[in-house]
Amino acid sequence: MRRQVTALIVIDMQRDFCSPGGYAEHTGMDTSRAQAVIPQVQALLQAARTAGLLVVHTREGHLSDLSDCSPAKMARSVAAGAPIGSLGPMGRLLVRGEHGHDFVDALQPLPGEVVIDKPGYGGFHATQLGSVLAAGGIEELILCGVTTEVCVHSTLREAVDRGYRCVTVGDATAASQPELQAPALAMIGVEGGIFGKLLSTADCVNALGKNHLEA
Repeated sequence: MRRQVTALIVIDMQRDFCSPGGYAEHTGMDTSRAQAVIPQVQALLQAARTAGLLVVHTREGHLSDLSDCSPAKMARSVAAGAPIGSLGPMGRLLVRGEHGHDFVDALQPLPGEVVIDKPGYGGFHATQLGSVLAAGGIEELILCGVTTEVCVHSTLREAVDRGYRCVTVGDATAASQPELQAPALAMIGVEGGIFGKLLSTADCVNALGKNHLEA
């Protein structure tokens, strides 16, 4: 992977997904799994920043009036036991501007890094992500974050369809349920790597340090 055409995409490392009291915990998710990957994401961020990569942070959430939350998505959140917009310990669940909507303290963006607020699961849907990557001449993406089987996979699959070469950093992702992690990662490598390449944090950091990573 060449630095000048590569971007790191950090997906939804928000308090609502990674901290007690947020949206994910209200659905029954054990947030300790998301918390456990914070050090790996930190390592990727440090390596990407040192290498001069474009760094993009995505953040799932909705306008305060919920006008960008479809009835179907709202119904799913109700069925999960965490109605979007309802009040939790960190403010209204998955609502922009609330404490829970923001990134965990350890992974706050630096000035100049791109923050993409998204109303859906994938990073491209109803956002400027495609335009940001095009403006930067980006051809290759490194993905990490949560959750593996939903927002990471949704972003990855659309990125592949858009022609990006992709690397998913497996130990820097976490699934909502432990039994979903391995299958979600295994799907990436089928058919000769249909959704790109899977790497560990250590291998990705090492490759970025060498300014060369085969996708």
